[in-house]
Amino acid sequence: MKLLKSILLATALAALSPAHAAAPVAKIQAMLAKPPAMCGRFDQSKQLAGMKKPLASNGRFCVVAGKGVLWRTLQPFPSTLRLTRDEIVNYQGDRVAMRLDAKTEPTVRMINNVLFSLLSGDLGQLETLFEVDGTVDASNWNVVLKPRQAGLEKAIGIVKLEGGAYVKTIVMGDAAGDRTTIVFSAIQAGDAAMTKEEAALF
Repeated sequence: MKLLKSILLATALAALSPAHAAAPVAKIQAMLAKPPAMCGRFDQSKQLAGMKKPLASNGRFCVVAGKGVLWRTLQPFPSTLRLTRDEIVNYQGDRVAMRLDAKTEPTVRMINNVLFSLLSGDLGQLETLFEVDGTVDASNWNVVLKPRQAGLEKAIGIVKLEGGAYVKTIVMGDAAGDRTTIVFSAIQAGDAAMTKEEAALF
C-alpha cells in the first residue's frame, strides 16, 4: 500500500469557500469540458512533514477517454507513468521499470478510478468514494472530497479541487501531515494535443 500511495501522490493529480450544503455536482459537471483527449502541463509541489523545502517536479499529462492517463515527469528526473483501468506501468526511458496489475493488486483499480475521476473532474464517480462539499459560481468551482472509506482516507487523505472548464488545481493532505499540490496549465483538447510519442503509448 505504501508503494501505491507513493504512486498516487506522485501522479495526482484549492481552497473551499465557506459552505455547508452539498456541492452542486450537476452544475459543475455541466461546466466541465469533456474532450476525448486533453493534454497539458503540470507543476507539482510535495511538502513532506518535517521537511522545510518542498519537493518540486513538472511535466506533461494526457487524459484519453476510455483509455487512461499518461503522466510524464520531465524535471527533475524524466519518468513516465501510464495508468489504465487494468494496470499502472512506469517507464524509465524505453524500459518498463515497474508494472502493477489490477488482477494481482486490487487496489490498483481503485486508485486508477480515483485518478481518472480527479483529472477529468468526474464528480459523479467521485461521489461513490467521497463525501463532496463545495461551491460554484458563473465560471469557477471549488470542492472538498472526504473519503468515505478509512483505507482510502489513510492512503490519500482529504482532496481539494478547483476548476472551471477544466480541473485547475488538486491539493491532497494526509493525516501524517504531507501535502501535495498540483497545478495544471496550458491545457489543449483533441487528438492533436498529444505528441506522436504520447499517442504511441496508448
